[in-house]
Amino acid sequence: MFRHKIFLIALLITSMHFQSLAQRNQITLNDGWKFSKGHFTDAAAPGFDDSKWQSVRVPHDWAISGPFDKEIDKQVTAITQNGETKPTEKTGRTGALPYIGEGWYRRKLDLPALKSNQRVLLQIDGAMSEPRVYLNGKLVGGWNYGYNYFYIDITSDLKSKDDMLAIHLKNMPKSSRWYPGAGLYRNVHLIIKDEKSIEQWGITVTTPVVENGFAKVNVKTKLTGSNLQLVSQVVDSLGKVIAEDTSKSFFGNEADQNIQIVQPKLWSPENPYLYTLISKVYEGNQLKDEVKTRFGIRTISFQANKGFSLNGRVRKFKGVCLHHDLGPLGAAINVAALRRQLTILKDMGCDAIRSSHNMPSPEQLELCDEMGFMFLAESFDEWAKAKVENGYHLYFNTDAEKDIVNLVKANKNHPSIVMWSSGNEVPDQFGAEGVKRAKWLQEIFHREDPTRPVTVGMDQVKATMQSGFGALLDIPGLNYRVHLYEDANKAFPQGFILGSETASTVSSRGVYKFPVVKAKDKQYDDFQSSSYDMEYCSWSNLPDDDFVMQDDKPWVIGEFVWTGFDYLGEPTPYDNSWPSRSSYFGISDLAGLPKDRYYLYRSRWNTTKPTLHLLPHWNWAGREGETTPVFAYTSYDQAELFLNGKSLGIRKKDKTTPQNRYRLMWMDVKYEPGTLKVVALDAQGKPVAEETLVTAGRPDRIILTPDRKTISADGKDLSYVTVSVVDKDGHPCPNANQSLNFEVKGAGKFKAVCNGDATSLESFEKPTMKLFSGKLVVLVESGKSAGKIQLKVEGKSLKSGVVEIAAVK
Repeated sequence: MFRHKIFLIALLITSMHFQSLAQRNQITLNDGWKFSKGHFTDAAAPGFDDSKWQSVRVPHDWAISGPFDKEIDKQVTAITQNGETKPTEKTGRTGALPYIGEGWYRRKLDLPALKSNQRVLLQIDGAMSEPRVYLNGKLVGGWNYGYNYFYIDITSDLKSKDDMLAIHLKNMPKSSRWYPGAGLYRNVHLIIKDEKSIEQWGITVTTPVVENGFAKVNVKTKLTGSNLQLVSQVVDSLGKVIAEDTSKSFFGNEADQNIQIVQPKLWSPENPYLYTLISKVYEGNQLKDEVKTRFGIRTISFQANKGFSLNGRVRKFKGVCLHHDLGPLGAAINVAALRRQLTILKDMGCDAIRSSHNMPSPEQLELCDEMGFMFLAESFDEWAKAKVENGYHLYFNTDAEKDIVNLVKANKNHPSIVMWSSGNEVPDQFGAEGVKRAKWLQEIFHREDPTRPVTVGMDQVKATMQSGFGALLDIPGLNYRVHLYEDANKAFPQGFILGSETASTVSSRGVYKFPVVKAKDKQYDDFQSSSYDMEYCSWSNLPDDDFVMQDDKPWVIGEFVWTGFDYLGEPTPYDNSWPSRSSYFGISDLAGLPKDRYYLYRSRWNTTKPTLHLLPHWNWAGREGETTPVFAYTSYDQAELFLNGKSLGIRKKDKTTPQNRYRLMWMDVKYEPGTLKVVALDAQGKPVAEETLVTAGRPDRIILTPDRKTISADGKDLSYVTVSVVDKDGHPCPNANQSLNFEVKGAGKFKAVCNGDATSLESFEKPTMKLFSGKLVVLVESGKSAGKIQLKVEGKSLKSGVVEIAAVK
């Protein structure tokens, strides 16, 4: 018995030792970076003096601190996608922020002592742009496309200690159509693993069979090494192992396993259930590697005359397009900011995201898996033909295939991804060469991932009908051109059409213009657009036109609205006006505050909660007696409007016009100050909900509303605090535009501020800003110590606002 106990103890110690040797270690390199913008001939050298460089945390966007300047990347061009034929000066096209130029990042690598059988990989999730990686002064690798992920084996170039990592970036002028950001804007990782292990991105999980009561999970695992054994375990959301398979046979160092899951829980936007695959690699009894992969069990189908099905149920995409910038944070990835965006979209009823027009971040995809958003992962805005002078066309012929390969390999296990896009509004839509390119790219996607279809966002619809371009795609995606949907569906063989980009309606939060009429390319002296949501672009349309297609045409499989949030750059219809430096397309503004249009979409898309929203605001001094139309965006079919207790009539939705079908409108209201109230009615005419607007008095005090009052003390978590001004009775003051000052004390700091005004040239990073339409948003960032964080906001002649946020470990 005693000898038996000694044997067990020895076995346990040996097992623990092997575990410690085998653990794959991934280190995210957030801290310890030095940065400088400019050209330095010897900045890669280990002995280079960077003591005067800026200390930064990665992810980092060097340009977001500004200043805004109309001369930055001023482009004289005709935007052909917008139907322009004559070049004009575009001052805010790329956000008017200083992203152009060279930048260097340096940091020491303090690695644990490596064993002879260990390998070290450096993975960069995205760097803007043309990253060149140096280790101890030697160029060890690089990439061209700033939106892509890549990794380098740096093992042979490491010293025993004091390794110096340096990364050079270069952004050319006229290289983008929107604000691309600058710097190491996504995460940088070190992966330390055994040389006999799982290949990076070498696990592929698919669910080829999903039936009542069971599912077959297929796992393909590529290994670096021979004479190994692979054990694959499937763990449910509670951490319980529910299935296991051992593979001892390999073909070309790849194992192919089929694992049965009994009574699987299927992934969907409504129930985003995730499993975890634990892959363990053994050599004899020694554990060499362990990798965890989250996945979901679900089926997708695209069929003629039936459309899109998820898990056997036909549904339509209620999606939005998103650029990669996060407003006042610029391009620098932040999980809290991404989660807030998706939370806002979820409440609207949105169930799908298109990463336009670039490859998404790993963090965005992970959140979409968790929170339940289907994903259209896009790759390029250019192919071989140029849109901008220094765009992706410079690399297309040499890089397109390897860029797609990395996109798919890095992301193929995300259940949220339901299709790929190989391009957006590429000029190659014309002619035989474009058809060949579309086919070539689609076949690369099919080779790398046979389970998902491929689309392209097409704006030259007539050309793609004639050339066969649209006919060869798995999914024909139409950008706008609703008047051509019928013709396209007849011409294309697929039997369905996707609205890959829709609406491009423009508006400024809280700004209303009179008279209220439908208008194309409408401009005003203040460079704002009306929030009556009746203004659009020369190539686009109003939301209601797309709603008609979704509701009346079973072969239209859904839409991706341009855009979910305002973004930096492309300030249409003011792209040749200054100051104007960010878009007006967003359903929510650059600060993430919903515009009125948000509630128009919510009234259709959110089928679990009712919507009743009244516009405009009711502070119109000087408009007494003038016609001031009132709209209600609501999930109810009828409502009655009251002004100071007097009924202004009942409106019911009807099909006389697209607007009458989806909005309740009282077009002849004469303004008088007081109380405006709308009462929603059910089918029997009984009141079921109401909303009230009151003419506010003088601004009196500041109200602070954080999206979260408890955040993580990890040095990067954020609380978004909405700042608004009310009168003495608590009524919002929609016209307040005072300048406010912000002070943060305690276990956090002031991070940024944004008011959603596309014409504001105030810095996002200084603790002062003017209100816009009565509101703005302050970002408070946690430190690395737990404690209370206090935000105080002050403004002239206003009672200050104070809020406390807890940072916890």
